[in-house]
Amino acid sequence: MDKKLTLSLNEGVIENAKLYAKKNRISLSKLIESYLQSIAENRTKEVEITPLVKSLSGVIDLPTDFNIRDEYTNYIIEKYQ
Repeated sequence: MDKKLTLSLNEGVIENAKLYAKKNRISLSKLIESYLQSIAENRTKEVEITPLVKSLSGVIDLPTDFNIRDEYTNYIIEKYQ
């Protein structure tokens, strides 16, 4: 059974949440419901790292200012020129 809940939030947070919900085609109510349900169920499970992944750890040394999105954008731009 659904119930109404009134929240007081920062206006900017509300606007950003509305944009996110619209972009992901989900209602703001469902978005908040999913978030609250996930923290209530404490879904933070420890992920097991396989031996292969452990062996690969530290193979690549990236600079601290490395930005994967920028690198991928540059890759796509070069690919389609």
